[in-house]
Amino acid sequence: MHSIYQYQEFISAYLESQYETKEPRNLYEPVHYILKLGGKRIRPVLTLMSAEVFDADYKLALPAALAVEVFHNFSLIHDDIMDDAPLRRGNETVHEKWNTNTAILSGDAMLILAYQYFEKYNTDVFRDLAKLFSKTALEVCEGQQYDVDFETRDDVTIDQYLKMIEYKTAVLVGASMKMGAIVAETSAENANLIYDFGLNLGLAFQLQDDYLDAFGNPETFGKQVGGDIIENKKTYLYLKAIEFANSDEKEQLLHLFSIQPEDNSAKIASVKEIFNSSGASSATQKAIQDYTLKAFETLRNISIDNEKKDILRSFGENLMGRKV
Repeated sequence: MHSIYQYQEFISAYLESQYETKEPRNLYEPVHYILKLGGKRIRPVLTLMSAEVFDADYKLALPAALAVEVFHNFSLIHDDIMDDAPLRRGNETVHEKWNTNTAILSGDAMLILAYQYFEKYNTDVFRDLAKLFSKTALEVCEGQQYDVDFETRDDVTIDQYLKMIEYKTAVLVGASMKMGAIVAETSAENANLIYDFGLNLGLAFQLQDDYLDAFGNPETFGKQVGGDIIENKKTYLYLKAIEFANSDEKEQLLHLFSIQPEDNSAKIASVKEIFNSSGASSATQKAIQDYTLKAFETLRNISIDNEKKDILRSFGENLMGRKV
């Protein structure tokens, strides 16, 4: 097994080896641009790690890992258009650097390019990868639509919110791990268990992201703290606060999530106070812990040695160990 840093280096090197100058330049240059912006590349790392967990050479999993990375970045290009976001990883978004039409078309091309990486595998592995990928890609689109729909709804339930983050975020984490298992040609049971491990870890990670958005340390979180509150996003924290709050707190919270003041500092402070006093903060932290433990429970049933189970557990603990 290799370290996370080594896997990231392997992915970067393989990505570099795939670059070629192609025409039309305005289709392919945005693809190269978004991929070169980097990031932690956690999803393709999981594909390589999962392949090695099941005793395959990580090199065999590189095409599948890159398919995951290309697809993820395709979704980011289109998300940025939908959000009218000016920056991605501290750089101009594709639609800002070029234009919206170019970003849409380059994103479309990335989805097709992602599929092409599966052509490097034999027929059975290709079929299983493509089936999983198609299912996952459609779920990610469904999750994004749920997220858009929820912006204008006042009746979103906890279960509906969990389904949204499962589709928008967690399924791709699970699929990334299962792809490594498919490439390694392990048993169907092992492949499904590693998917469940990734899925539950992805849910825990997204709930933690919600929590840190409100209560994270600005120096370590990497994003603006309170961003979800400013945008009136109905996160798990908000939904639990609505569920638990007394009538006065609920009325205040509904009011705060209906306004957009020029200075948001007072709004953020008031909302966080209600999150704490209502018990929403504690409930969210418990949900994070529950999903993390659920992920670790699946490790018991995977047919690998204990040393590899410890590596997966350690990875999960490190992923969930972000500073608040």
